[in-house]
Amino acid sequence: MLPVDPAEIPRKLADLRLEHRDLDTAIAKLQADIANDELTIKRMKKRKLLLKDMIIRLESALIPDEPA
Repeated sequence: MLPVDPAEIPRKLADLRLEHRDLDTAIAKLQADIANDELTIKRMKKRKLLLKDMIIRLESALIPDEPA
């Protein structure tokens, strides 16, 4: 969900980037464990991809539209 208020976009972007970075660290730790849970890793990777898509959409919302 995209926030309606353009002033909220940078804060939301920072939150999403932080969560994305945290997931990356957690995934790396789980993959290093010999008795890792593949299902959990797959779910975390899927969430990470969703976050990346949300970040890209918000970043594109920050770019002003150019008149044609």
